[in-house]
Amino acid sequence: MPLTGNQDGAVAYVALGANLGDRSATLREAVARLGEFGTVEAVSALYETDPVGYLDQPAFLNAAVCLRTPLSAPDLLAALLSIEADLGRVRSFPNAPRSLDLDLLFYDDLILATPNLTLPHPRLPERAFVLVPLAEIAPDLIHPARQRLIAALLTDLGDVTGVRPCGSLVALSPGPWQTSG
Repeated sequence: MPLTGNQDGAVAYVALGANLGDRSATLREAVARLGEFGTVEAVSALYETDPVGYLDQPAFLNAAVCLRTPLSAPDLLAALLSIEADLGRVRSFPNAPRSLDLDLLFYDDLILATPNLTLPHPRLPERAFVLVPLAEIAPDLIHPARQRLIAALLTDLGDVTGVRPCGSLVALSPGPWQTSG
């Protein structure tokens, strides 16, 4: 596997979502699996969110994770797709219900547009279900293409009533990102 040029690894942000099956258990397992590809440094709370695009489906649980990883961006994307497949993701049509969705949002300050990977994630600035959990763990992160703070992008959205806090993924899944009490 190609490694990043950074000795400590790249800092990547990943959005997690699920609206089929045991959503919280799937997200817990996804966070654990992400730890196989680096160090999970932060995990947001869980948010229940209304579907976007295709509306005739159950509500989602969403979260965001900060991962320090030695993998290159394309290799991390491949790892995310592998986790999705292992946890039952079936791709049928855009915005379809799914057991798991893992989106690579940022990979360091990389700006990239290839047929398989666009960074930063192109729809991130318009998605409250991504920005709310991301702003919780990285409000001062700067979007490298827009040169705006994540907190500012969230403010730009205005109404985020479709994103409701509903618990803690950390409490469900102890890990190295937790501090001892």
